Amino acid sequence: MQELARGFADPVLEAQDVFRAAMRALSRPGRPQRLVTELAPPAPLTPEAAALALALCDYETPVFLDATLAAERAVGDFLAFHTGAPITADPGEARFAFISNPLEMLDFSAFAPGSPEFPDASTTLVLQITGFTGRGLSLEGPGIKGRIGFGAAPLPAGFAARMAANRALFPRGVDLLLAGAGEVAGLPRSTIVGED
Repeated sequence: MQELARGFADPVLEAQDVFRAAMRALSRPGRPQRLVTELAPPAPLTPEAAALALALCDYETPVFLDATLAAERAVGDFLAFHTGAPITADPGEARFAFISNPLEMLDFSAFAPGSPEFPDASTTLVLQITGFTGRGLSLEGPGIKGRIGFGAAPLPAGFAARMAANRALFPRGVDLLLAGAGEVAGLPRSTIVGED
């Protein structure tokens, strides 16, 4: 039997640090925030995505895993053990969705957008990326002074159009956390995303 990968060495302090990084990322869209962790989760779950899961998920937050992550039983076991979060095969039921390959991710419409009364009852998508490029997209909106350039890889084709359709649902819609090597960036539903 494979040994379960360990969680945070100091669950309270490390979860607080990661939570703060995620909140800073969402309040300052497109500006990557430092997220350093010593986690070694089962592949293909990255350490940064695992840290976000351990800090943000609990027994009340159903989690969806994309096909690649779901195919690795050790990933589901790791998340279930360390967070208590139920794993769901229905993306529309998920409060958090972990995407190992953004190039093949489901359309945003597959996930819960919340409702006008409860816009927070939506899915937050955590995309595993290789890094931030600083170009390709332009961002405007709350938390951004003027207009800034942003880039991350990999992202699916038509990403700006997907984000525009998502923003049109505001205050409903999904929020995105992009987990790169040692960093996390946020793209909340309020962000106006264009092609640079």
